[in-house]
Order: sequence, then C-alpha cells, then structure tokens
Amino acid sequence: MKKDLGKLQARIEKGQLQEEKRIHQAIGRLKERYPRVARYYRMDYQAERKTLTWQEDREKKTIAEKLDGGYVLKSDRQDLTAEEIWRTYILLTRVEAAFRAMKSPLLERPIFHHLEKRTQTHIFLCVLAYHLLVAIEKRFLDRGVHTSWWTLREQLSTHQVVTVVLPTKEGKVLKIRKGTTPEPIHREIYATLQIPAEVMKPVKTWHDAAT
Repeated sequence: MKKDLGKLQARIEKGQLQEEKRIHQAIGRLKERYPRVARYYRMDYQAERKTLTWQEDREKKTIAEKLDGGYVLKSDRQDLTAEEIWRTYILLTRVEAAFRAMKSPLLERPIFHHLEKRTQTHIFLCVLAYHLLVAIEKRFLDRGVHTSWWTLREQLSTHQVVTVVLPTKEGKVLKIRKGTTPEPIHREIYATLQIPAEVMKPVKTWHDAAT
C-alpha cells in the first residue's frame, strides 16, 4: 500500500493528476484495495500545497493488536486437508455473498413462480448471474485490483442513459436517447472488462409536441 501511495504522490508532484476529485477517488481505491492495512493509516490530501500525506495510526493499531486472536474451523470430513477445509469455508462465504447480491443488486429474488419449470428457470438464471459476478471479480483480481461487484455497481451507478428532449419552432419534439459521458473511473472499469465505454449509440426520434 505504501508503494502505491508513493506512486500516487509522484503522479501528483509531476502534475499527471491534478483534479482534486480524481485524487480523492484514487485514495479511495487504494483504501478499498488494501482494507486490512488502510484502516490503520490516516491519508490526507492538502489541495493548497498539492501534497499527499499518510501516517500510521499507532493507537488504533495497538488496540487492534490487543484484540487480535484466532478461531477454529471444525469439520467431520476426515478426507480433507486443513487447506481444503479453509478453501471450502471461504467458498461458502462467497456463495452466501452471491445470494445476497442476487436478492438486492440483481433483483433475482424472491421467487414468486408457482410452476416448477418456471422456478427451475429462475434458479438457472441465478446460477448464470452468480457466474457473471465471479467472472467480473476475477477479471479485476487477475489485474491486482481487489474489489467486489457491489463496489463496481456503486461506481458505475453514475454512468446512465438519459433522454434529451428538444422542442422545435415547427411544433415537433426531437428526443435523443444516449449515454452520459463516462468518468475516468468508468473508463477504467470498462477497460478492465474489455468492453466499450460507449454503452449505446445515440438514438434520435421525432414526435409531435402533443405526444
């Protein structure tokens, strides 16, 4: 984390990163990438001096060290190694997190179907959605970016599709359906996923003023 903070500081000093909003976004991404370490550091950007500083919170870290401990995973499986038991436990937590994502961001639950074949189809869609979430998170993890679907969804929520309504003197109305201009964080996400930053081509339609 300190190494990446040094790189960010160098970018600021060289003038490669000047906008205060983007600098704070970069700091936020570092906190997200190294959450277990970042919580014991105070990071601050002084816009007047254009300097980035960070300092270890010794008091907070000392308290955490006193509370530090361990816990035991117990299993009746005699055919698994300690590492396999740990990986199975981690997989369980990921599956539980995926179901939470399906119930909220993906809106895949609850299931209101009464016919068996429709329920099975819905569950199949949930499995596909889970695979999509895992594939997205792994794409970022392969590039050294530790993030989650929830975080990505929140970051992308400001990149939207809007309809611009333009009335004319002739009594007609021109409606243009288009995506907003992607922010730098949006472009970074799309680049990592290897998908276009332009979510759609502008669509123009003419209407009567009364409609």
